[in-house]
Amino acid sequence: MLEINKDKLKNYTRVEIINLMNSITGAKPALLLGTKSIRKVSNLAIFSSIVHISSSPALFAFFIRNTKNHRRDTFNNILETKCYTFNHINSKIIKQSHETSYKYSEDVSEFKECGFTEEYVNNFHAPYVKESNIKIGLELREVVDFSFTTSKLIVGELVYASFCEKYITKNKTLNLENSESIFVSGLNDYYLPKKIASYPYVRK
Repeated sequence: MLEINKDKLKNYTRVEIINLMNSITGAKPALLLGTKSIRKVSNLAIFSSIVHISSSPALFAFFIRNTKNHRRDTFNNILETKCYTFNHINSKIIKQSHETSYKYSEDVSEFKECGFTEEYVNNFHAPYVKESNIKIGLELREVVDFSFTTSKLIVGELVYASFCEKYITKNKTLNLENSESIFVSGLNDYYLPKKIASYPYVRK
């Protein structure tokens, strides 16, 4: 049994720590986050820190590192336009989705560089990924700062969603096995979901 603590982590390299800490809680959904600047430059970035906050209203959040040493085009675009999209990655677009993590210059669109198609719905400023099977449009509701880290929690409210009707079950759960939505562990290990059980909703 391997045991680690804060002191033992000091013997790991930066990338080793990132891989371990990003995988120790298990595989997480990998989504492409689409934004567009006020200068009309589209941006696309892969994120795995997305969490469900509440169902009514439908609030979702993601964590973003905010440092003075790195450009954060996604964060800046959201602050400027107050809107963005979540787009599920499927098995057909894993490699090009992974390539969105490359640091392109701010006037370059990851949509174009990585071979994705921008899709616009209902005059929403932020682009969706046409190749994605499940798409969510969000409006910014709050940016939460922390006293102990430079990371920020970006909270948004769902204003639109689209997906194939065959993905949804009778109780309105999305079958992610059917949609081939991808999960990620660490920085670069990708997994397909497999449904193994379904139980009745429990409430006392």
